[in-house]
Amino acid sequence: MALRVLSVSQNLRQLSKGAELLKRYKATASLKKTLVNIPATQVTRLDNGLRVASEDSGAATATVGLWIDAGSRSETEKNNGVAHFLEHMAFKGTAKRSQTDLELEVENLGAHLNAYTSREQTVFYAKCLSKDVPKAVEILADIIQNSKLGEAEIERERSVILREMQEVESNLQEVVFDHLHATAYQGTPLGQTILGPTKNIKCIGKQDLCDYISTHYKASRIVLAGAGGVKHDDLVKLAQENLRGLENTYDGKPPVVTSCRFTGSEVRVRDDSLPLAHVAIAVEGCGWTDQDNIPLMVANTLIGAWDRSQGGGVNNASNLARASAEDNLCHSFQSFNTCYKDTGLWGIYFVCDPLQCEDMLFNVQTEWMRLCTMVTEAEVERAKNLLKTNMLLQLDGTTPICEDIGRQMLCYNRRIPLHELEQRIDAVNVSNVRDVAMKYIYDRCPAVAAVGPVENLPEYNRIRSSMYWLRV
Repeated sequence: MALRVLSVSQNLRQLSKGAELLKRYKATASLKKTLVNIPATQVTRLDNGLRVASEDSGAATATVGLWIDAGSRSETEKNNGVAHFLEHMAFKGTAKRSQTDLELEVENLGAHLNAYTSREQTVFYAKCLSKDVPKAVEILADIIQNSKLGEAEIERERSVILREMQEVESNLQEVVFDHLHATAYQGTPLGQTILGPTKNIKCIGKQDLCDYISTHYKASRIVLAGAGGVKHDDLVKLAQENLRGLENTYDGKPPVVTSCRFTGSEVRVRDDSLPLAHVAIAVEGCGWTDQDNIPLMVANTLIGAWDRSQGGGVNNASNLARASAEDNLCHSFQSFNTCYKDTGLWGIYFVCDPLQCEDMLFNVQTEWMRLCTMVTEAEVERAKNLLKTNMLLQLDGTTPICEDIGRQMLCYNRRIPLHELEQRIDAVNVSNVRDVAMKYIYDRCPAVAAVGPVENLPEYNRIRSSMYWLRV
């Protein structure tokens, strides 16, 4: 009788396990089906070289924008800050719309007009009802082709940018990342800040802005992207009507993106009046198109992020989060994988008490060395699942999708379908992660930026010596 009960129990367990596997298979199959059925991104190149890319989801709202392949990396030391200055001037009136007319027109549509500048791109975009897409495209085209750049507006915006610089200086995370770029890419355009130095902002004039537009705002370097309730053929017609005037010829030689060398080095801004130390440490990563990008993203996700206010660090799957919570090592940390065309920064940023700098850095570098040598298959699987989840969560809404389209068109000259991206993440195994970690992290010179009471942060040679393990 006991043997029969045991046999039934084992059979039930097997059935339960089979049901669980079937459930997991169905969920995976459902995800794959969903990813494959996401609307395709359609791409058209106009005669002048401008690319139009869109994804029509049939939503009631839409986001359309112009992604321009030019940012602070396209600047020189002399005109650093001009791309961001130009972004500010975009909404200050055009040849046929005053600033007031422009603002009223956008408000009457119930739309949102915005712009931002990064190190490699400048973006102008509008979020509106799908029926108002033609008007939004016309306004965006007017902004980048016919901005007035009046002297009075330039002077007024100059003081606005200087005030913005003061606000950025109070955001210590922004300050640390600017210092990190400055030391990692010293002497190259990527080492420059996006806002530019104060002396440049005080003397940038109309001619500087016009020169930047004529040099970089060329049709082949611009993408008109759309997402949501936007039909691709209609968007192509709108581009032909409103953006056909964009030229694609240069007076002299076309600008060339020079490679920016990485330098293992450090910068410390010690300020004992601050309560917490803010530290970033990074090695040179890879560019957008490099085959190592996906394994590095998995490795970055594996290190993860944690904040003391979230709680639950003791039960976290991340070793570093567990150690941070149990030993009170830091207030927060976040790993990052910042990519550019031909290079990148792969590292971690953390905020900690002054006395914990050394212990926190020791744990970070120990975890990095573990990535290179002893990372397990289970950890890699967890990181892959988390990366796929984050990837899908970040594409929730028409604006993030439109941003993804615009950025990928400039980086890859195509939009990578989500099911392809999922397959590429699934293809990463524990061996790939160890290989890229050994290639980019092990025995490499890091770049370090630290702000605040950082007396207890180990000196650079000690940090460098912890980038490898000597094992007998």
